[in-house]
Amino acid sequence: MVSPGDKTWINDATRLHSLEHLRAHTVDVAVIGGGITGAGVALDAVSRGFSVALLESKDFGSGTSGYSSKLIHGGLRYLARGDFSVAWESAMERRWLMDSIAPHLIRPLGFIIPDTVGTQRTETAAAAVGVALYDLLRRASGLSSSIMPRPQLLSKQAVAAMAPALDNPGLRRGLLYWDGQVIDDTRLVMGVLRTAAGLGAHVLRDVHATAITATSVAASNTRTGEAMTVHARTVINAAGVWAADFDPLLTMTPSRGTHLVVRAERLGNPHAAHTVAVPGHFGRYVFVLPQPDDVVYIGLTDEEDRAADGHHPAVPTHDIDFLLGTINRVLGVPLQRSDVVGSFAGLRPLVRSSGPGETDPTSDISRNHLVRDVPGEAITVVGGKLTTYRRMAQDAVDAAAARLGSSTPSRTKKLPLIGAAPRATLATLEAPARLLAKYGTEAPAVHQLAGTHRLLAEPLFTGTQITGAELLFAIRAEAATSLEDLLERRTRLSLVPEDADRARGRAAEILALAADTQLATGTTE
Repeated sequence: MVSPGDKTWINDATRLHSLEHLRAHTVDVAVIGGGITGAGVALDAVSRGFSVALLESKDFGSGTSGYSSKLIHGGLRYLARGDFSVAWESAMERRWLMDSIAPHLIRPLGFIIPDTVGTQRTETAAAAVGVALYDLLRRASGLSSSIMPRPQLLSKQAVAAMAPALDNPGLRRGLLYWDGQVIDDTRLVMGVLRTAAGLGAHVLRDVHATAITATSVAASNTRTGEAMTVHARTVINAAGVWAADFDPLLTMTPSRGTHLVVRAERLGNPHAAHTVAVPGHFGRYVFVLPQPDDVVYIGLTDEEDRAADGHHPAVPTHDIDFLLGTINRVLGVPLQRSDVVGSFAGLRPLVRSSGPGETDPTSDISRNHLVRDVPGEAITVVGGKLTTYRRMAQDAVDAAAARLGSSTPSRTKKLPLIGAAPRATLATLEAPARLLAKYGTEAPAVHQLAGTHRLLAEPLFTGTQITGAELLFAIRAEAATSLEDLLERRTRLSLVPEDADRARGRAAEILALAADTQLATGTTE
């Protein structure tokens, strides 16, 4: 079992220790925001030898980073739109993630572009050229075909076998290409944060920053209401859609990305994703994305939404109609509203480069990131996407390092996250494959934890494989403190409300058990 003293753990005890430390010490770098960008900044900074404090106002990954399409992609869409710099950056970051940083969390996922009777020849030819160029990017990035297979043309029968819902009279064939899929975006956030904590970063949740300067953060401990000030030699604003709250000169456009959740069996339990072009929008697609937990995500929209709650953006009716209407164009049996068992949306913090009064659609705004480094102010990093978080962090910490007079380069391209190991090594570990995909080298410890109490060995409810041991590990090592943390972000059961309701009682029992000091620290028998 992972020892109680594991320095990568983040929990209430480490939070108290960090609060005490920050009352008496100045850190080199203070980071605002506990999403993937802030986590990446903290890891990059601490791995260069800087002392670091990261402040998150709620739970880690509770904003945009926890509600993505779960893709680590090389930028086919950006390639189609001629945004070659973003496509190349995405391809390189995908290589580092799948090759070195998190091979345990990211797997190749096949994507089928269906060719139907109604598809124009120009569209088919454009798709084939785009996929060929995409594979060229993969090869140029250095990502081996043993990790990311080459594309191929599929027969109608092969398409039907991999994506049964596409088996309709209009289907002629399909084009198969591959991309990366993260087992869970919040697991990636936690992996980065725990790796940073293991290197000495102070990682705190429930600390709300209220004002920042170039060298200080005024904040509130939201659990006690206590005001506090964090002193730092430099401050980095990585607050995502809230970044403009601390940088009023920043021009940002929040874009709502909505996904629907459907049971996998309704679509024939697909083994591959598939894409459907959005009519009248070149280079824009709706994706059908199979997940490891027997559901499928259908997404996504790209709509400006300045009024949405960044933690829980509402899913409007017209988003559901748009996604169903687009995807039903290629399905043998169209989906109905009743097939949708859940939905979620995230807000992308896009940086608009157009001038005042211009209203380009958010789908036309570049996914490039911005590092705003103005003397006398905090450094701000914003924009980008999940795949390129590491490069965003590197650029932000490069700016901070220059202020601190350091020339130490980033080393995160090949810095493995907690749990990472070569796939061949993971295959030798004694733990279920499902746990290996979520926890990597920590999977045996989580598996063994199930034997310490009867509630930990059993699935949370009939129909899920998630056990109580995973919830207890989330409380011990991954900063979970509430039912919402456990069901929404550590297990993602809340993406299907019916499943969350079925798990709620058992999760509450385990949360209560964890209040026992011995069980919470791992010393129980």
